[in-house]
Amino acid sequence: MPIPSFVAELRELVGTRELWLPAVTAVVRRGDDVLLTERVDNGRWAPVTGIVDPGEEPAVAARREALEEAGVEISVDRLAAVSVSPRITHPNGDRGVYLDLTFACSWVAGEPHAADDENTDVRWWPLADLPPMEDHMLARIDAGLADEVAARFLT
Repeated sequence: MPIPSFVAELRELVGTRELWLPAVTAVVRRGDDVLLTERVDNGRWAPVTGIVDPGEEPAVAARREALEEAGVEISVDRLAAVSVSPRITHPNGDRGVYLDLTFACSWVAGEPHAADDENTDVRWWPLADLPPMEDHMLARIDAGLADEVAARFLT
């Protein structure tokens, strides 16, 4: 799975030590469906996620990740939640914790497909019949689909 070049450079310096990285989650809705990706690294379903590039606006990162990973254009409607991921050890041994900015997003155009090698499948799932997911991913989806104005901050 490719990682952003700045992360690869950091990994050359720090090895597999835990990194603190800014990340985004795009909870993309189309009617009563939500867009999910089946990840290559762990085989689990999740909304579109990715690392924010240095100097990149997080909402721009969410749009970029949706296009790169799922081949869809989206609008970023609002910041839905700010949270910290659990400590993650990736299959290659890299460790990380992510400051996640979850955005509520709407589908604009494009048919979803695995547009890069980070996912094996991308598809719309009915909100009433989501596949099994990690709790922190379900919390992001819940925040992204909530009819709230203010972002959720976990304390």
